[in-house]
Amino acid sequence: MRDDRPYDLVLFGATGFTGGLTAEYLARHAPDGLRWALAGRNPGKLAAVRDRLVAIDANLAELPLLTADVTDPASLRAVAEAARVVATTVGPYVHHGEPLVAACAAAGTDYLDITGEPEFVDLMYVRHHAEAVRTGARLVHACGFDSIPHDLGVWFTIRQLPTDGPVTVDGYVRAGGRFSAGTYHSALTAFSRTAQTSRAAKARRSVEPRPTGRRVRAVPGKVGRATGIGMWAVPLPTIDPQVVRRSAAARPEYGPDFRYRHFAAVKRLPTVLAAGVGLAGLVGLVKLPPTRRWLLGRLSSGQGPSAQQRAKSWFQVQFVGTGGGRTVRTEVAGGDPGYDETAKMLAESALCLAFDDLPPTAGQVTTVTAMGDALLDRLVRAGMTFRVVGA
Repeated sequence: MRDDRPYDLVLFGATGFTGGLTAEYLARHAPDGLRWALAGRNPGKLAAVRDRLVAIDANLAELPLLTADVTDPASLRAVAEAARVVATTVGPYVHHGEPLVAACAAAGTDYLDITGEPEFVDLMYVRHHAEAVRTGARLVHACGFDSIPHDLGVWFTIRQLPTDGPVTVDGYVRAGGRFSAGTYHSALTAFSRTAQTSRAAKARRSVEPRPTGRRVRAVPGKVGRATGIGMWAVPLPTIDPQVVRRSAAARPEYGPDFRYRHFAAVKRLPTVLAAGVGLAGLVGLVKLPPTRRWLLGRLSSGQGPSAQQRAKSWFQVQFVGTGGGRTVRTEVAGGDPGYDETAKMLAESALCLAFDDLPPTAGQVTTVTAMGDALLDRLVRAGMTFRVVGA
């Protein structure tokens, strides 16, 4: 358990928008006795974040501040070796994430992030999974809206079904909210690197073992009306189906033949068509360096929606699962998906790894594989909804 280390948890990137919200969540909800620290490259900005936290809890006036930079491996090694768990919000991860993953894998330190970048996740598996298995580190990516509601939502759904035969689950995502500069930059970076993403996925497939005696698939669906949802379903090309598939591959509870499909749910077909045209145009533009630089300059790091705007934001994911002749409909829902709820999910994941009684795992693992019901229970207590809505 690495109890001899001075910190249970270090939050890296606390001066960013989502990092600051995560720090504030911990200030309000961390258990008594939590030994934690903030880390980042700018001591002055870290001190300013701590001042905000003192307004929440005066006992945080002496919260430790650790100076570390992704361009300084020694500083990251010092952070990793001082902590049991490190959570990071510093993206785009494909540009800034690997040095911290490497440091945590080498030090046997649990690592969490909120990436939604498939290229980064696949590269980290190829380069650092084996070392993390050797040291006992758990590397858990996508611990925010990408991909906890979907990963845990499918897990919750299959627990309502017989799984001794084929099981299918379809997820339908709806959300209302605004995005920060960090999300904007990460999305544009991913759109500009489709070839690199394909190569990283191929490299991972060449080394990752497959489940034996079972079939596990995440397949693209087709545009159409969603049975039981009353809306149009549009295939959603995010990292979430990949995460669900990896959880299913690791856990026999998903049954001998599991299939998942992932959709956005929208009310009007013209909205679908307009969004598709706009996305295709954006993907084309970001592949050109001049327009990519211009687009990246539209939002500066640290910007994001106000508290009032976030209070009006929401998300809802409905799942339709079928197995053993039975169909069940479930729902995962919460508030502002990109920031308030993502901060909550990252913080609760870190506390779960640090303190909860979990199955022994190591290497790059999903939230279901690493934490499963323990994290689901934490999120329910923290206000997220996981419920059965129909059969």
